[in-house]
Amino acid sequence: MNGQVNDVGFSVVICAYTEKRWDDVHAAVASVRNQRHAPAEIIVVVDHNPALYARLQRSLTGVTVVENREGRGLSGGKNTGVAVARGDVVAFLDDDAVAAPGWLEAFARHYDDPAVAGVGGLTLPMWPGSTPSSELISAPVPETTGTRPGWFPEEFDWTVGCTYRGMRPGPIRNLMGGNASFRREMFPVAGGFSTGIGRSFHKRPLGCEETEFCIRLRQRSPKSELVYDDQAVIWHRVPPERARFSYFRERCYAEGLSKALVTQSVGSQDGLASERAHALKTLPRGAVKGLGDAFRGEPAGIGRAAAITVGLAWTAWGYGVGLGAARLQARRERRALARGRNRARGRTRGRPGGEGVA
Repeated sequence: MNGQVNDVGFSVVICAYTEKRWDDVHAAVASVRNQRHAPAEIIVVVDHNPALYARLQRSLTGVTVVENREGRGLSGGKNTGVAVARGDVVAFLDDDAVAAPGWLEAFARHYDDPAVAGVGGLTLPMWPGSTPSSELISAPVPETTGTRPGWFPEEFDWTVGCTYRGMRPGPIRNLMGGNASFRREMFPVAGGFSTGIGRSFHKRPLGCEETEFCIRLRQRSPKSELVYDDQAVIWHRVPPERARFSYFRERCYAEGLSKALVTQSVGSQDGLASERAHALKTLPRGAVKGLGDAFRGEPAGIGRAAAITVGLAWTAWGYGVGLGAARLQARRERRALARGRNRARGRTRGRPGGEGVA
């Protein structure tokens, strides 16, 4: 990169679903309007909530507000946003996040390289006690990002939708969905986001729709490259209920379930490549560091070491359960298909003159 920013046109898609994030959505839109590299358009996709759709249409002037045309959930919302988008590149921003003024500018620098199919950025957590969203509407950069729970390990910041310890700038297997961009021309190649994976109306905090999409994109376009740039910064809000250990544990288990679906779609070699490295290298180092911090007089270090152990165990447990369920479902489908074929053969044999026809 030569430091100059090209004139790539961005369509920024923000998926919204609840009135509880009213101020969050308006803060997200304000942060996109505040970009040094101005977007070509801002698209807000409302997920099967007619009342919210009507309110946002009235309040967000100059913004394209559309209803999710596919199944409920993030995948359907993102696919709808892509279908509406007209820019060269489609960027995704979470509805409870705000982007730094140089966010799109950092993305744009990479798209001079035709091999780059997508670029993702650094997502920093706004913990409880951070600048309220109502204030971020007029000043999108938070003055304070709150207080991280002492037991919460940075290696597991992905559980709250943020960049985690171990990620390094440069080529990467998959981007994080709430802070990502892709050339619009790549969506027909990859086939869009899978509606069977990720956040929907399901009670469990599932994920991985962007992981499966990125792996599928690279499998269908092997020469394409995905890049992580830590200069493309956003801040993502962490509500109090997600800063609790109970949510941490549940999210880890749900991630395991989601990873099982990913491997069923794209194979275990690609589906678990990054996870193996993280589990075998980054997490052991984090646990040792936590114990070392405790030895040096920081009691919370024990909590971080314990959380890493529990998080890994719960994720592995979820993956095992999800893989078993997927295999059982596959067997049932094969048996149902075999029964259907047998019935068809029986009907063929029973027809006049049909004896002996296989």
